Amino acid sequence: MTVRRGGAMSDRFRRWYGEGPLQLVVLLGSFAVAGYAGVRLLDGDRLLVALWFAGAALVHDVLFVPLYAVADGVLRAAVRRGGRPRERVALIRVPAFLSGLLLVVWFPLIAGRVGRYESTTGLPAGVFLTRWLLITAALFAAAASWRALCAVGGRRSARKRRPPEVH
Repeated sequence: MTVRRGGAMSDRFRRWYGEGPLQLVVLLGSFAVAGYAGVRLLDGDRLLVALWFAGAALVHDVLFVPLYAVADGVLRAAVRRGGRPRERVALIRVPAFLSGLLLVVWFPLIAGRVGRYESTTGLPAGVFLTRWLLITAALFAAAASWRALCAVGGRRSARKRRPPEVH
């Protein structure tokens, strides 16, 4: 028995668009938020906003996607030895992604390239590199701890499944 979600209108929309209507609403909302942030950031210079968005898309697709692919290939080749390579890759990908996301979002402060930050906020600007490095180390330490806990739990469950005479 197959459970159908939605009706004929939803099916037509899904065939036309490729996904459900909620995905389109979320996508349009994220574009609206990004556009608003770009306009606020660049203070009403519409041409500069358009150039910034187009440049960001080009830099991402031309520069970063090949870098992601090469880094992922190197990571997969390094992790192939041993069992469960997919889990090992994920334990490196997740903290690396989160650390990279923090770097992209806070890059000017991490790189120390914001001149007016201290005078505007009254907070020191020189602490962001250290904090980002500590957060990155904590993310990788949490992933390593998770791996260790899973390995210990896996050994325990394997011992429980063995017949009693093996003990």
